[in-house]
Amino acid sequence: MKNPITIAVDAMGGDNSPDKIVEGINIHSSQSENVNYKIFGKNELLKPLLKKYKINNNIYDLIHTDNTVQAEDTALSAAKRGKDTSLWLAIESLKNNTADAIVSAGNTGALFLISKLNLKMIENIDKPALSALWPSKKNLSVVLDLGANIECSVKNLVDFSIMGSALLKALFSTVRPKVALLNIGSEELKGNAVIKETYQNLSEHKNALFDFKGFIEGNNIMDGDINVIVADGFTGNIALKTAEGTSNFITSELKKALTSSLTGKLSSLLNYNNLKKFKNKLDPRLYNGAILLGLDKPVIKSHGSTDSIGFANSLKVCEQTIRGKLIKQIKENII
Repeated sequence: MKNPITIAVDAMGGDNSPDKIVEGINIHSSQSENVNYKIFGKNELLKPLLKKYKINNNIYDLIHTDNTVQAEDTALSAAKRGKDTSLWLAIESLKNNTADAIVSAGNTGALFLISKLNLKMIENIDKPALSALWPSKKNLSVVLDLGANIECSVKNLVDFSIMGSALLKALFSTVRPKVALLNIGSEELKGNAVIKETYQNLSEHKNALFDFKGFIEGNNIMDGDINVIVADGFTGNIALKTAEGTSNFITSELKKALTSSLTGKLSSLLNYNNLKKFKNKLDPRLYNGAILLGLDKPVIKSHGSTDSIGFANSLKVCEQTIRGKLIKQIKENII
């Protein structure tokens, strides 16, 4: 039997909350073993939902609060709302060691700021990085930073390589991390001064946790040969948004082509299984759950617009980072 773990859940953040949050907990709990939840939010909204989805009373604690962070809040105004918001209390439970990780589908800036106010940085790490799973032709890859830091030093990018590799190992214990720096070309002389110096640093100072594979261009991210892609937050965020936009464009245009004529409809029926596989490969819900790396506890950001399936997947990421000893792996390998 797996050791018991506890996930703190901000039940009030994101679209269609708290309904999708409680349903997501129901989905995750049915697929997991020995996981408990500390659910923070409004009792009058949560109690009927917990009853509706028939969630076992023994696997959760409900902590009531009337105060919540709003989607339109700035990070600073969210922090100033006080220490009794569902988000603050959920993060504070990590600080008090009553939970092992936290997940929220709410305000991203508020999650990051309140996490940094309550939790310590891992020793020798200067900046946290936002990372996420990315689909590829082979297996899933880890990409970071996706927007937490617009400008990065050589040390930051080296740290991101270590943290991203530790995350990959925590999620997929048998996979060997292969790190590459996202750049405008694969040649050693391409790129700005910071990325070229980082290339030299990673080439000369080997790390037991991963293999350094040099540079990778944007059009090769999904090939699957590299499973940890490192960039500054400006570059990484643009790459992420471009990929999301392209994915949405392809799926919407394909759907339009297959439903606009009789021939298209017949084709979709004949190729139903292949189309279903294609749709699942690009389904963002299956990759939901961005991780803020660098803090001494796992902080997971679920996409605000995702549904219960997506939220359940962010809970799964939470569980995997805890069971895979993510923080321990980072501490053991950070320089």
